[in-house]
Amino acid sequence: MKNKIELGTSSENTWCPGCPNHMILAATKQTVTKLIESKKYKQTDFAITTDIGCHAKIFDYLNLSGIYCLHGRALPTGIGIKLGNPMLKVLTFVGDGAMYSEGMAHFIHAFKHNADLTLVLHDNQSFSLTTGQPTPTSQQGYKSKASPLGTFDRPFNPIKLALASNATFIARTSARNIPHMVETFTKAIRHKGFSFVEIIQDCLIFNPDANEKDDLMYKIPDNRNKENAEKYAEEFDYNSKSGKIPIGVIYQSRERSLEEKWPQLKMKMNKKTNIPKKKSLFKLN
Repeated sequence: MKNKIELGTSSENTWCPGCPNHMILAATKQTVTKLIESKKYKQTDFAITTDIGCHAKIFDYLNLSGIYCLHGRALPTGIGIKLGNPMLKVLTFVGDGAMYSEGMAHFIHAFKHNADLTLVLHDNQSFSLTTGQPTPTSQQGYKSKASPLGTFDRPFNPIKLALASNATFIARTSARNIPHMVETFTKAIRHKGFSFVEIIQDCLIFNPDANEKDDLMYKIPDNRNKENAEKYAEEFDYNSKSGKIPIGVIYQSRERSLEEKWPQLKMKMNKKTNIPKKKSLFKLN
């Protein structure tokens, strides 16, 4: 008898009706379900970490082991899980506010370490859980309770920053397109190394001027050329609706992952266990 895959929970869903987070949750469930049905993974092979924000409520709605983290710290916690058990497929869910503010140092160094985990970043260009303060990707002129005169600073471009940080996998997708999210999440999870997926997402309540960018989006083929990736990164500056927004795998390369660099982790991977049988690796001669 085939075991039923149950990724839902009994927790009450408190996202706003119509929020794109509902579609991101559906895409995540579909992705993990298909990977489990492929017989290459079990439900217990997955773990999640989430930050603080509207996106982070996904922790309550996914029947997967994990840790609900401090603001800006979901990514290093995910890496910590990988250090403890490199066999796990870790999904880390963050928002543009936490990741690009408190979590910025972790974001940059994650590309350097290249741990085999997937970062799913919900970007609606506002701190929506805490009444809409501007984030590092908010457009100039955005007015909120925290910036009544409007945001003066230009937003930075996280795709360009990821490329400069030696990323091995960068992808972008749309929260309104479940099939494309499933396709993108699957590629990211199967990538050997740190995979960064940016989701362009509307907020129904705050920063509505940043919404409705779907007509600017166009699909690109999977790209392994760094020069092409830099061109794709230039097309959307997070500051206007005049440019095109490429979605798909913006850049992918193959380099040694964190788990492949460290002999302790390689040993765990080869023996498929967390408990080393030989202590000599940790002894001083």
